[in-house]
Amino acid sequence: MEDPATRRSAPAASSDTNPTGGAADDGTDLITLGRRVRHARATAGLTLDRLGEQVDAAPSLLSLIENGRREPKLSLLRSIAAALGLSLNELLDPEPPSRRAALEIALDRAQRGPLFAGLGLPAVKPSQKLATPVLEQLVGLHDELARRAEEAIATPEEARRANTELRLERQARDNYFPQFEQLAEELVRGAGYAGGALTHRTVAVLAERLGFTILHVNDLPRSARTVTDLRNGRIYLPPASVPGGHGLRSLALQAIAHRVLEHERPRSYAEFLRQRVEITYFAAACLVPQSEAVPFLEERKREKDLAVEDFRDAFGVTHEAAAMRLTNLATVKLGIPLHFLRVGDDGALFRGYENDGLRLPQDPTGAIEGQLVCRRWAAREAFDRRDVATEYYQYTDTPTGTYWCSTQTGSGGTGSFSITVGVPYAHAKWFRGRDTRVRRTSTCPDPACCSRPAPELAERWSGAAWPSARMHQQVLAALPRGAFPGVDDAEVYAFLERHAP
Repeated sequence: MEDPATRRSAPAASSDTNPTGGAADDGTDLITLGRRVRHARATAGLTLDRLGEQVDAAPSLLSLIENGRREPKLSLLRSIAAALGLSLNELLDPEPPSRRAALEIALDRAQRGPLFAGLGLPAVKPSQKLATPVLEQLVGLHDELARRAEEAIATPEEARRANTELRLERQARDNYFPQFEQLAEELVRGAGYAGGALTHRTVAVLAERLGFTILHVNDLPRSARTVTDLRNGRIYLPPASVPGGHGLRSLALQAIAHRVLEHERPRSYAEFLRQRVEITYFAAACLVPQSEAVPFLEERKREKDLAVEDFRDAFGVTHEAAAMRLTNLATVKLGIPLHFLRVGDDGALFRGYENDGLRLPQDPTGAIEGQLVCRRWAAREAFDRRDVATEYYQYTDTPTGTYWCSTQTGSGGTGSFSITVGVPYAHAKWFRGRDTRVRRTSTCPDPACCSRPAPELAERWSGAAWPSARMHQQVLAALPRGAFPGVDDAEVYAFLERHAP
């Protein structure tokens, strides 16, 4: 609390007024202090005018103090305490004087915060005329709003927990969603699909049948992959970066999926992730329809010539898309358990799935994203070969069994990566490349396998090395809040306004 002898020299309006409430220089909660003054004044039966006369202060100043918007001088506070028959310590008690006062403080504090300010709503004055049940309800609503906002921030822990729950759920159902398979089949057939690769034209017809026109623009918001104008029935996509632009079909289908699957704005980061899983699955089921994919795979299985690269080429999708689509169909339709990995050239696991017993590296929470896979696995061994145009085959003996793997390397905006599909030894007989003689042994998570340095090197360099680690920002960073996590609403709305007909 300020004392005249120590108070800094400054204009009155800026030195005493606290427009948002908060704490005094000594840490005193000004809102609670103000409510204690008001409560004591009302108990004493004094008006602001009468109290002002007794302490030689303007009623307007006392009102600012009671509302937590003015830090009083220590001398004035002593006069107020004396006039109200209290000690200074009683007036400075950090606890609200009553349940009603606590509610008023909570409402006042909530309405001064950035979350409420962002709503653009008028504030409700917590005056004595406001009924206590109404006050209870308003405080409860603000508390729930704050809780949901906190949840929607998607901290790294929240994101990893939600990812883990989804991965385990997909594993339990063999990554197969029959309702999406049927819906995708009906829509692509209705748009004229007759087999083979799904064409851009068929995707456009599908969109038109649902009331949308697909447009390619050069100025999409940087935070958005696509933008859908629901009012004017437009789906905005980026221009093709390479001839054919096969990835654009998937982006368009994912945008369509939000409408087809009747998604609403996600209320949590977990719901946002679930929607991403669903639209990705729907797009894959459109690009590689089950009615065409299953006979193709069954024939290759009979011939003992299953290969991700053939599956990829038959339907004109990326190697990763073909590998992921195989996880949807291989177990349910072919009876083959399997695993899928996308691993960076630094060994970090970016995406993974398994229902074949392979022990994926995990952190203590069960999350796999960002964890390092064993150096002996095909997902990492493949980076060391010279021929990167074809798939790399390898058997790996692990603590949970022997697995056969097919790995293809590639590169993108974030660097080199590998895509792996693997199966238990007993199922390798169905795949091309099963005759490979390449075999490795992995004892991970035992540190002696590949993470512990050689004894002579450890002795020489322990305490003499200080590397600067490369951060995995996609694992550590929280997505910013917004109607859709990670998307800049202002940028998106400005984009739609710019392109609206």
